[in-house]
Amino acid sequence: MSRRAILLAALLLAGCGGNDDFDTSRQIGPDPVLPEPSQSLWPDLKVATVVGWKEGETPDVPAGLTVTVYAKDLANPRTVHTLPNGDVLVVQSKAPEGKPLNRPKDIIRGWIMAMAAGGGGEGGETNRITLLRDTNRDGAVDEQREILADLNSPFGVAWHDGTLYVAAADAILAYPYELGGGKITARPKILTPLPGGPINHHWTKDLALSPDARFLFVSIGSNSNAGERGIEAEKGRAAIWQVDRQTGAAKVFASGLRNPNGLNFHPQTGELWTVVNERDELGPNLVPDYLTSVKEGGFYGWPWSYYGQHVDPRVHPQRPDMVERAIVPDYALSSHVAALGLAFANDSAMPEAFRDGAFVGNHGSWNRNAFNGYKVIFIPFANGRLSRAAQDVVTGFLAGDEARGRPVGLAMDGTGALLIADDAGNTVWRVAAADGSITAQPLSTDRVSVSVSNDGTSTGPLEEKPGDAATADGSATPAQTDIAPAVSSEDGQ
Repeated sequence: MSRRAILLAALLLAGCGGNDDFDTSRQIGPDPVLPEPSQSLWPDLKVATVVGWKEGETPDVPAGLTVTVYAKDLANPRTVHTLPNGDVLVVQSKAPEGKPLNRPKDIIRGWIMAMAAGGGGEGGETNRITLLRDTNRDGAVDEQREILADLNSPFGVAWHDGTLYVAAADAILAYPYELGGGKITARPKILTPLPGGPINHHWTKDLALSPDARFLFVSIGSNSNAGERGIEAEKGRAAIWQVDRQTGAAKVFASGLRNPNGLNFHPQTGELWTVVNERDELGPNLVPDYLTSVKEGGFYGWPWSYYGQHVDPRVHPQRPDMVERAIVPDYALSSHVAALGLAFANDSAMPEAFRDGAFVGNHGSWNRNAFNGYKVIFIPFANGRLSRAAQDVVTGFLAGDEARGRPVGLAMDGTGALLIADDAGNTVWRVAAADGSITAQPLSTDRVSVSVSNDGTSTGPLEEKPGDAATADGSATPAQTDIAPAVSSEDGQ
């Protein structure tokens, strides 16, 4: 079958998906309903055509909140990150080119995802980082400037002590940068190489700085949907790495996470949390994406199982030893919502109902015959733990079969309001308390403290040991996703 014929078939299939009457709310929470898996020659397909936002249009928010444009005419904004002085970095990027497409399904998926992407906006070339500065803290950008360009599909960023860290598609780069500065002209140091091309199926690599600032944590998605390229292609992938910020030495912190993003430390407990995109092609209502705390040495199932011990029948050879140790995630978000953004609202200026919990950005489904996602939700916490049901907060991205935008990365801005990177609408939105409340001081994305413990009380230095083995289950053959290449400070320089 020719490429043209395959794409034509995909178009017909995408247009003829039936209605899905499955109640997705049954898959939101700590105990999701998991139907039996189903497989077909072609996956369920339904994609919203991106039309963008008309002048004056905004997303919808509930009473007590207001939404405004923070920046527009960008080029695929994917993540937002607030620096300690309140400046906001917007990472704009697209996937690396040249990934081999070996199956007709791969070609269809690539075409579908291209349809669902934005057109690049009016902001010029993508793969760059733009700084937004609100000098008088009134919620409006006074200064906008490009600080880095011509990057290799950047996604995550972090800053500490005069250094800006950028997670590109194949490495963590370290740039000298002082707060309040402008364009970066210095060449970067490669802190550590990361698994990259030529496949690099899940290329988005997020970053988070540990509360004691000793380590960077980087998310590395799988190189396939469910291991169909062979397990050797997954070395060091479907994992979160811990990287020593001084030396670049790396280890796998947790594995079995198909495509983790939105890395964030809870401000009270110091626990690492992430949202994860689970596997496709097991039916429109499998597998739920999820929000979870991340345990050191933890294994979360991919590719051999999902949601604990639910075995994926497609993966061979099976690994019952790995399935047995798979951790059940904390909170299901329902299937194929494509959760990519996570921001904790603690200490923000949001109304009281949204001040203790997590905002999650759901980019929106394609592998379903009815839409799911395309919104930002809020999940309340209490004492650092999930406490009540999720609620929709920012909607209106989807109108019928058309997408005005698609939410990706989230952050609290320097005034304590929520920022949303909308890569299809090429806009950053600001959602704030309607009464105009702001924080007394800027609220940074990476909240560095001397130390935190599980109950939020002060303790001694965090006990993290770069170089220790990430697994200790006694398996004769460790999973490839548990193996990170050894990295020294001299590598890549």
